[in-house]
Amino acid sequence: MIRITSRLSMTCLLSKTPGRSRVSRAPAVLSSALRGGFFRLCVTGCLGLWFLSASAGPSAINTRFEDQQILVTLPEPSLSTTVAPTDPERLEDLVQAQVQRARSTGDPRFLGYAEGLLQQWQGKPTARLKVLQATIDQSNHRFDVARERLTDIIRNGDNGRQSLQARLMLANIHLVQGRYDAAADHCAQLRQQMPGLIAASCQAQTMARTGQPETAYQQLQELVTQTRHSGRTESAWAEGTLGDIAAQLGDPAAESHWRSVLAADPDDLYTRAQLAEWYLNQSALKQTLALTEGYESVDSLAVIRAIALKAAGNSDAERLARVIEERFQEAQWRGNLLHKRDFARFQLDVVGNSSAALKSAAANWQGQREPADTRLFLRAANAANADAKIQTLRTWLAENNQRDARYPETRP
Repeated sequence: MIRITSRLSMTCLLSKTPGRSRVSRAPAVLSSALRGGFFRLCVTGCLGLWFLSASAGPSAINTRFEDQQILVTLPEPSLSTTVAPTDPERLEDLVQAQVQRARSTGDPRFLGYAEGLLQQWQGKPTARLKVLQATIDQSNHRFDVARERLTDIIRNGDNGRQSLQARLMLANIHLVQGRYDAAADHCAQLRQQMPGLIAASCQAQTMARTGQPETAYQQLQELVTQTRHSGRTESAWAEGTLGDIAAQLGDPAAESHWRSVLAADPDDLYTRAQLAEWYLNQSALKQTLALTEGYESVDSLAVIRAIALKAAGNSDAERLARVIEERFQEAQWRGNLLHKRDFARFQLDVVGNSSAALKSAAANWQGQREPADTRLFLRAANAANADAKIQTLRTWLAENNQRDARYPETRP
């Protein structure tokens, strides 16, 4: 990586040591679309489209720095290149590496590098390049475009492996957006074409969101026990799904499932945020702060940390709140505030502005309807006494027979 100081000569410190890039001041807003729900290994994200209609100007630009103060840490040149390889296979590998780095660091610049390279490609796009482009679309919440690309890949059927990947991503997008019938159809086809823990996890997640969480958990747990020698990816996938369903059931086993995933992949930002949120809801502030330490550049984790610091009465709470506020203001000014969920959560639980929180949570829920999105919308509506919106949510939950231990606002 390259570290740039404020010295006029622009002294650079070069390091070949791999690791998470850090930005010392006001890091770029990161896309939680990268988390990707139970399809976290497909790179979504966080998967969320979080735009705010209001705009704000940036903070005053500070031009006074110490000579050796680090202003920004740039990514490794090999992954930040803007020159596209002429060989399609080399391009595929490079774009895949950039997308993977975006997932593991939460740094959206790598998605920009990847998309820039794909736009340069003049040859016929391969099936893998199409899937990678759809992955970037999904990560940036261009869900309609992503669905069209993925559907086209499946329709053409010119590459079996990429078609399976496309179907898996399609199932994920439908699940994230609360289109459970469509998600179930894709999951069922995956079970026929690719039986195993990944397809089973797909079906389990859909079942859990539509009234059968106990059955979904039991069936997937039994399959995990029967297939103990599955690959690392498949096992982590299933463990993450079990963690999600256990949390939906209010089962403490969620912690051990998520811990298992993080033990195998500490850079799984989605699982880290899920576990941190679990600890926060249990008022386990020490564990919450331990999980979020060093991840202030990731919006979802930074907001959870700010809430925990505030609850603990920690003196660092105000500093972090200011950092996050500046980050959101800068994103609004640029017109690319992607994190409506995180912004709403920040307004509700740190700032205490229920009106702003409800506006953003409601807009976020139109595009994303994962349990975290639904619960936040419920909490914001409850705080703002928005009875009509609460009733809308209750109706939607009833139509899908969705119940979740984390939805106390729906109880009589």
